[in-house]
This record gives sequence, C-alpha cells and structure tokens, in this order.
Amino acid sequence: MLIVLPPSETKAWGGTGAPLDLSSLSFPALGQVRLKNARDLARLSEKRAMEVLGLSDKQREEAVANRALFEAPTMPALERYTGVLYDALSAGSLPVLALERLVVCSALFGLVSASDWIPHYRLSGGTKLPRSRGEVPTMKARWGSLISSELASVDFVVDLRSGTYQQLGRVPGAVTVRVEKDGKVVSHFNKHYRGLVARELALSEVSCASVSEVLDVLREAGMTVEQRSETEICLVV
Repeated sequence: MLIVLPPSETKAWGGTGAPLDLSSLSFPALGQVRLKNARDLARLSEKRAMEVLGLSDKQREEAVANRALFEAPTMPALERYTGVLYDALSAGSLPVLALERLVVCSALFGLVSASDWIPHYRLSGGTKLPRSRGEVPTMKARWGSLISSELASVDFVVDLRSGTYQQLGRVPGAVTVRVEKDGKVVSHFNKHYRGLVARELALSEVSCASVSEVLDVLREAGMTVEQRSETEICLVV
C-alpha cells in the first residue's frame, strides 16, 4: 500500500542536510523533469518569480528561497511540509515502516518519499512555470504521464491529494477519500481529516490491498466511514 499526500504551500525553513541532490531522490524515472523544473524555477528573477507564483510583498522571501534552490540546506520531505494535514499526520512520531508507506506528490519533484531530503521552495500544482526558451507550460504538461506511470506500478494506492495534484498524475483504481458533515462536503477541516486518515493507514499492522481493508482499519480507529463506489470512501465527521 502506498498513501499519496498533497504537498503544502507552507514549508519549514532551514535544514541540516547537504544541498539538493536530485539523483538521491526516490522514483529516479522522474529525474529529468525534476532537473528541468528546478532549473527553470531557480533562474526566475525575484520580481518574475513573484508574478509567476502570485506572491505578495510579505511573501518575497519565498521567491528569494527559490533562487537558492541548489545551494540551500535540505531536510526530509515529511519534516519540510507543514500545515493542517501534516500537523494531523504528526510524521515525527511515526515509525519507519509507517513512513515507508507515505509519498508526497509535489509540483517541483513529482513524487518524493518521506525520507527524501529536499530544500525549501515555493511552487504550486496550478502554476505555469516558464521555460528558458519562452514557453509557459502548466505543471500538468511538464509531468505528462510520468507520475501516473510511476504510481501505476504500485499494487494498491490510497490517493489523498487535492484535485490540483491529482491532475499531475491520476491513478486509475486508487482509493480516494471524501469528507462530509451533515451530508455536505467539509472544506475547512478537510486537510485535518485527511491527515488523520493517512496516519491511521500508515500505522496499520495490515498493508491494505482493498477498499474493504481500508474501511476496516479506519473503523477500528473509531472513524465513521462509508463506501460510496468501488474506489471512493466517505469519512463522516
């Protein structure tokens, strides 16, 4: 079982690791696109980066960080990503086996494992990142079918990404989770509940291989879940 998470816009600063080594990242088949993405992002001027990324003056440091992408210190991916989902996941308290079940789908790197060392950066899945020769492709166009191909090789996938990041590489047959309250989709706390789902599945003694096993694990954790289709689960909160 592989649990695919979205990244976060907010990220921890700093790190203790050596500068980015793209060859050390998991899923080496994504290496060429990673390199092109990273080079194109790092070469943007501060002013141009703020325009492309939709940053305000208060977020200028994000554009500055991108310029230092290949020199900045790194830290493991699940320490780098922060925010509501990652607070609920509480990756720092997870054992190694649980971490091995988690990957993040990133606009910049494609797929990264929990233990992949990455720098601070700013790039969202909906960005159109200019190439050096003038084209301005979407991140979806940049990745093509590569992310889908990598995930298609996995026997069982639980896809907890938002729609923007699912667009970067869909996974036919992957289990998805919908969060509802009083019959309506939860928006404000959606990320929190997805983080809790990811945590319970990662910690499970069972490496789920079917929707029914996912349902069993979540119910044993005290969650109210319903199967809505062959691949969709609804978490009722």
